[in-house]
Amino acid sequence: MTLSLEAPITGARARARALRRRLVPPFPNFTVLGWLAPLLVTAFAGYLRFHDLGTPNSKIFDEVYYAHDAHSLLTHGVELNNTDNGPGYVVHPPLGKWMIAFGEWIFGDNSVGWRFSAAVVGTLAVLIVARTARRMTRSTLLGTTAGLLFSLDGLEFVQSRTSMLDIFLMFWIVAAFACLVLDRDQVRARLAAWAARNDWFTETYGPSGGTPPAPRIGVRWWFIATMFCLGAACATKWDGVYLLPAFGLLAAAWTMGARRAVGIRRPALVTLARDVPGMLAVTILVPLATYLVSWTGWFVNTGKYAWDRDWANNRPGWEWVPAWIRNPIRGLWHYHAEALNFHLHLSSYHSYRSNAWTWLFETRPVLYYADYPKPPNEGCRAAAGCARMIYDMGTPAIWWASIPVMLFTAYLILRRDWRGSALLVPFVFLYVPWLFTFHRTMFYFYALPLLPFICIALAIAIGYVLGPADASPTRRMVGATVAGSYVLIVVILFFYFLPILTAKTIPSVDWQQRMWFQSWSEANGS
Repeated sequence: MTLSLEAPITGARARARALRRRLVPPFPNFTVLGWLAPLLVTAFAGYLRFHDLGTPNSKIFDEVYYAHDAHSLLTHGVELNNTDNGPGYVVHPPLGKWMIAFGEWIFGDNSVGWRFSAAVVGTLAVLIVARTARRMTRSTLLGTTAGLLFSLDGLEFVQSRTSMLDIFLMFWIVAAFACLVLDRDQVRARLAAWAARNDWFTETYGPSGGTPPAPRIGVRWWFIATMFCLGAACATKWDGVYLLPAFGLLAAAWTMGARRAVGIRRPALVTLARDVPGMLAVTILVPLATYLVSWTGWFVNTGKYAWDRDWANNRPGWEWVPAWIRNPIRGLWHYHAEALNFHLHLSSYHSYRSNAWTWLFETRPVLYYADYPKPPNEGCRAAAGCARMIYDMGTPAIWWASIPVMLFTAYLILRRDWRGSALLVPFVFLYVPWLFTFHRTMFYFYALPLLPFICIALAIAIGYVLGPADASPTRRMVGATVAGSYVLIVVILFFYFLPILTAKTIPSVDWQQRMWFQSWSEANGS
């Protein structure tokens, strides 16, 4: 008698389906809507960000540095100074400035060229947030809500229309997070497939028939992509380095949990032996390689234009290493030591500096641009005069909700909901180091990388407010009213503050009405 391997094994197949549903819950059936709704929100965000992008047509705030550096990269491959076109001493890696340079390459050295790339990545980040939140919640409604909230934050909006580095840092961080969540689903799906084969094998041949090989997860392409994106974040601003251990720890913990879920004995030891060495290598090598590649323009240049490029020439030490390797590596190392010393001792006064403890309360938005037309100039009809302002400020309903909603993620961890740690761990790793930096000059826009995690947490909290699908109609109606009211408040506040985010000409009294607190007022600034 021959046992057909194609015979239906109902029990094994049912268990496999149940296990896969537990490890990788299915998505809503409306696949088209799952893309269409986030894309519509992204198109809405793109319209807001690209509309009148070139206004004002002069450089605002730190655009005077980064737009110039980007133009220097286009012309010489490295940053030049503003005086004699000699080597420029800059304290941030080059990738963000290369991304700004892409817009200047297309549109020229003008206000649209400076800001084009920022608007592109600021818009794409909306789509990434929406799709990632959808994957984490398995809900198109909640994913789209996260993207909508993100698109309506004033801080992200202004940075998307300004050629500074923070929008690019945030973009690479949210891209890395999206890849990390995809890696989690991929690992769990592979282990669920192994468990199904193991169950089928045992049910077919019995315990004495042997067992399939122990599960090997294989190449984790999404984890490699995660570390590439984090390398790009580090190559934009060094803040990205905080997430290397954070995302590595999350990936290892999730892998261990997945191994436990499929019945692997001693999952912690197995994960430590089989997964951690490879993950550690990826966590070190991929970001390092990405970071070094971003310095290609510096490597191929000379000391005539590249700062410290020839610093190690004729200096003793490392004689056992060939000079063509030794000199640029030592020069780059010295350059980084100088930059690190700058960051550690930056304490100069600035009217709009703010301590990190105040960021979530939004006590000190940064004034980027100010102009005061008098009638009848520039569309001003108010007898008392007008104002054209750009404040880099978040939408209060989002940032003031950030503290309770991040405490809510801690509650999710207690409920053994993986989404709590997925959001809280990177938030803590990004934010806490700033809390213990008291003397350095800091600004509110440094908080931008926290925003994606806040908005996704808000969407998950809204899901809890809405209640389960089988809740009573009254419960669902009350939940929908509360959640809808909150989203409506965010929408209203964003458009209320929009004129002072975009340099629209408004009566001075209207500008003053939007200065809710004394610390917001330009009178306390420069």
